[in-house]
Amino acid sequence: MRGPPMPAQSPSSPLSSHSSPPPTRSASRSLALAILCVGQLMVILDGTIVNVALPTIQQSLGFSPSSLAWVVNAYLIPFGGLLLLAGRLGDLLGRKRVFVVGLVVFTIASLLCGVAQDQAVLLAARFLQGAGGAVTSSVTLAMVVTLYPEPKEQAKAIGVYSFVQSAGGTLGLLLGGVLTQAVSWHWIFFVNVPIGAVAAVLAARRLHADGGALRDRGRSTDAVGAVLITAALMLAVYTIVGTADHGFVSLRTGVLGLLTAVLLAVFAVRQAKAADPLLPPRMFRYRNVMGALGAHTLMVAGMFSFSFLSVLYMQKVLGFDEVQTGLGVVPVSLLIGAMSLLVAPRVIGRWGARPVLLVALALIAAGLAILGQVSVHGAYLTDVFPATVPLGIGFGLAMPALAGLAMSGAKAGDSGLASGMFNTMQQVGSSLGLAVLSTLAASRTAALLGHGTSPDSALTDGYQLAFRVGASLVVGAVVVAALVIRRAPAQEPAATPLQPEAARRDREAVGQS
Repeated sequence: MRGPPMPAQSPSSPLSSHSSPPPTRSASRSLALAILCVGQLMVILDGTIVNVALPTIQQSLGFSPSSLAWVVNAYLIPFGGLLLLAGRLGDLLGRKRVFVVGLVVFTIASLLCGVAQDQAVLLAARFLQGAGGAVTSSVTLAMVVTLYPEPKEQAKAIGVYSFVQSAGGTLGLLLGGVLTQAVSWHWIFFVNVPIGAVAAVLAARRLHADGGALRDRGRSTDAVGAVLITAALMLAVYTIVGTADHGFVSLRTGVLGLLTAVLLAVFAVRQAKAADPLLPPRMFRYRNVMGALGAHTLMVAGMFSFSFLSVLYMQKVLGFDEVQTGLGVVPVSLLIGAMSLLVAPRVIGRWGARPVLLVALALIAAGLAILGQVSVHGAYLTDVFPATVPLGIGFGLAMPALAGLAMSGAKAGDSGLASGMFNTMQQVGSSLGLAVLSTLAASRTAALLGHGTSPDSALTDGYQLAFRVGASLVVGAVVVAALVIRRAPAQEPAATPLQPEAARRDREAVGQS
C-alpha cells in the first residue's frame, strides 16, 4: 500500500521549507548543538540521578517500599507515552517551538520537585517533569541531523549527541551520589533549574525557527490518533513497570496488556484511514529505520542489566557507598565519550554504520557475559572493571551507528517522528529491561533464600542470571541488525542535504536577518 503523496518540491530544494537547515556558520551551529545537547543531557541525567537518592527520599517523605517506586514510575509513564506524539508535533508545529516548550515545562517541574515537602506534590511534579522531558527529547535528534546536513559533519554531531545520550545515565549516578551526600536530595532537582532556564532562553534566541508542516501545507493534526497512541504507550509502560509487584503472569498484567493491544490495533486502523495520520504507514517501509529501532530496543533492554543491576551488586555485595558506586561506572562513561566523539565518526564514515553496529553489539554482549560471572567474594577490579571496557567501547560505537540508521531512511518531513520513535523505543527498552531483569534477579534470589542460601550468595546468583539474560537480549539485537538492516554507503547522510543553490539562498537569508 502506497503512502500519501509527498508535496511537490522545487528542483533546487528537495526539502520543504520547514526542514531547511539553520545557519552554516561554524560558531552558530556549535552553539545550537551545545544548546540541544544540554537540554538532552538534563533529561538523560534525570533518569538515573534520582535512583541513588531514593533511600534518602523515602526516609524524608515517608514513602513505603511499594510506593517509593512511583517516584520513578511517575516520570517514566508520561515520558514513554508522549515521545511519539511530541516528535510528530515537532514536524507539524515546528521543532524549535516544541523543544523550547519542553525545556520550560521540564525546568518548572524540576523546581516543583525540589520544593516538594510531601509525597503527592513530588509525584505530581515528577509526572509533569516526565512530560517536559519527553517533549524536549523527542525532537532533539531530528534538529541535530538537520543542523548538520553534510555527511562527515553530521557523523561528528551524532557522535556528540550519542555521547550525551549514552554517558549521561552513568554520570547521573555519580552526580546524584555527590549531591545527596554533600547537600540534600532536593538539589538533584534544583540543579536543573538554572541550567534549564539558560538553555530555554538561548534556545528561543539562537535556534533556527522552522514553520512546521501545518503552516506550510495547511494540514491538520490527527487528534484521535494522538489520544490513542499516547494512551496506549502510557498504558504499556504502566503495565511493564507494574510487573515488578504483580508479575508477568497475572490477571492484572494480562488485562492491561490486552487493553494496550486493543488501543494499538485501533490506532493502526485509524492511521490507515486518516487523511493526515500521526504515524504515516510509510514509516514502516523504511527498512533501516525499523531495523535500527528493533536493535536499539533490545540493546537498551539488555544494557539495563549493567546500568541498574551492577549498581546494586556494587552496593549490596561489594559494600560500596553512593559516591564509590558512581566512580565505579566512570570508566564506562569515559570510554563511551572517547568512542562516540573520536572513533565512531571515523569508523562509520569508512566502513558504514551496519558493520560497526554488529561489532559494537557483540562487544556489549561480551561485557554482559563477563558480568554474568561476578562472585560473591569478588572485587571491583576483577569482577566489574573487566566488563566496563567492552561495554564502554561497544556502547560508544553502537549509539552513533543506531542514531544515524534510525534517521537515515526517513524523509526530511518525518525526521521529528523518526526521532520520537527512536527515543520511544529507548524508553520501552529501558522499562522492559528493568521489569524483566529485576524480576528475574529478585525471583532467583528469593528462591535461593528459601533453600537456606546466604543473602550475599543469593543476591549474587540473581544478578548473574540477569546479566546473562541481558547478554542474550543483546545477542538478539545482533540478529535483528544482521537480518533487517541493509548495508548503506559509508558516507550516506542521515537527512537529505539541500542542493548547493538552495543552501546558498538559505545562507544569504540568514545573513540578511
